[in-house]
Order: sequence, then C-alpha cells, then structure tokens
Amino acid sequence: MTTPNRSTTLLAALATAWALAACGGGSSSTPAPAAPAPVVASPAPIVLPPTAPTPAPPQAGAPASVGNVAIDGRNWINFRRGQIGMPAMTQNTLIDRAAQAHSDYQRLNDEITHDEVAGKLGFTGVKILDRLTTAEYRFNPANSYAYGEVISATTNNSGFYMVDELITAIYHRFVIFEPSFKEVGTGSGTTARNYTYFTANFTANNGYGAGIGNGKLVTWPFAEQTGVTTNFFSDYEQPDPVPSKNEVGYPISVHADITAKVTVTSFTVRPRGGAVLATRLLQSDVDAQTAASAAAIVPLDPLKAATTYDVSFIGAVNGSAATKNWSFTTK
Repeated sequence: MTTPNRSTTLLAALATAWALAACGGGSSSTPAPAAPAPVVASPAPIVLPPTAPTPAPPQAGAPASVGNVAIDGRNWINFRRGQIGMPAMTQNTLIDRAAQAHSDYQRLNDEITHDEVAGKLGFTGVKILDRLTTAEYRFNPANSYAYGEVISATTNNSGFYMVDELITAIYHRFVIFEPSFKEVGTGSGTTARNYTYFTANFTANNGYGAGIGNGKLVTWPFAEQTGVTTNFFSDYEQPDPVPSKNEVGYPISVHADITAKVTVTSFTVRPRGGAVLATRLLQSDVDAQTAASAAAIVPLDPLKAATTYDVSFIGAVNGSAATKNWSFTTK
C-alpha cells in the first residue's frame, strides 16, 4: 500500500454500520417471529491510492484476470474467501444489476457514496435495499436474511487490487468475510478521467448460508500465508479504526458465522522470537463498528518486511472456549 493522497482520502460519511443492525436495526418489513432482523453491513466507501496493478500471486486456484473490474473483483472475493475455508458465493444477475446501477450512478455523478439522491443521473434507490428492490431482487421476510455493500474508487483499474485493498480496510473486511452470505453481485463504472467505481453487494436470502460451522473461527491473514502487506493507512476508513494514527500495521482478524458472538480474552501478535506488539483491539464490546461475530487487532506500527509473525487468539465463540495459534510472513 503506498502513501495515500490525503486530499482525496475521505469522500463519504458513514453509511448504516454493521454494528447498528447487529443491535437490532433492520428493514421496514416485519419478519416472522422466528426470523431475526436482517444485518445491514455497509461501511463508508473508500478512495484507494493509484498504485500499480497487483498481479495474481502464484497460488493454487487463483483466478486469471479477464480485464473486467466487476468480474475480476467478484472472482477475487470468492478466491480470498476460499483461502480461509469460507463457502463461495453464487453470482446473482439481479444483484449484479443493482451493483452495476449504483456504480453507474457514482460514475455519472462522479461521487463515491452508499446513498443515492432522487433526481440525480442514474438514480435507482436511496439505500442498498431500495436498489435491490428496483433490480427485482426480493427477500423472503419469513426467514432470516442479510445484505451488505462495499465500495471503492481509484484510478487503478484492477479488480484484484481493489478487493485486496478493501480486505485490508478492516471494517470492509468484516463484510467481505461474513461466512453466511450466499449470493454476490458486482458492478463497476469508469469516468472519462479513468476513475473507476467498484460496488459489491452481498446477500443471504431464505436463511443464512452454511457458513463455517457452529463454534468455529477462521483467520486473516490465514495460517502460513506469505506476502502479507506490512502496513495500512487507517485514515482511509470512516470511522477511522485507529483514530490516533494513520500508518499502522496490517490488521489481523478472526471471523465466525453471522449468528455467533466472539469474545476476546487475549489477542496478540509478535515477530518470531520477539516481543508482543502494541495493538488496538477491535471487538463489539469496545468498538461499535465491529461485528459481534468477529474481532481484530491492528498493530500500532507498520510490520517489518520479510518477517514471520506469530499470532495467538484466546477467547470464546458463543461462550465455548476457542483458541487459535498461527503464523504469517510479510512481503
């Protein structure tokens, strides 16, 4: 990740946050008593630095680029999810329609935003649920359902790059790595000045997906992952996950299924043979923007290059003890 252009870092206010819905925010419809309110996951869009496109790493199963931002972005999301044991999401053409329409709205108005304004060019709905409805996608209110959206914009026209930067941004990662999403749609639009808006919409309809399994956790970076980025410019996200600093270390996270509650007893990272690093803990009990089903630590200083880091997580998933010890290596 290169140094950001600070003049274009933050362009949108916070949209409906994951944590708000997890605390009971929902839709205008009234689901059956057994169906909990939907999760609405839409962290603020982010502007990405125009670094050189990131080539696909030589990893088994990595998709080849087809030169289409929306398709490459969707394929890369599923590839990254698969690397940590999450089910692939199914492409849904109606969700594609909603995501593409919103990317076109942003392109036509040259504005990065989750919310559309009636009367502006390309308007199809104020919120993500409105836009899904316009695209003729329907949720079944009798069963549990969830939806989310992530957006980025940059002059780098690589879908792979855009997704990896969204995964680096921790609140966006919580959405992309929700195991229980079942369907996905993506869209992109590029302005005459070569500025690309990428939108990804996620849903779980007629019940949540199989996920990773009750009481289980997956991690990012994953065990023995190599080539991990050393830093993260936290000012890109709103709210800022590390308000006191901009350049920090790469976020490290654990993820459970949408209905789970993750609690943290201890969450640490250290360079192999070295001391535990100072970090900021993100968990729902202390950070309103963190999903209850996930947790993360953000090192307060950039990680060292070509270094192996050992991570230890001790906590619980839905009250049952959970421990994870793993390592990754930076590029």
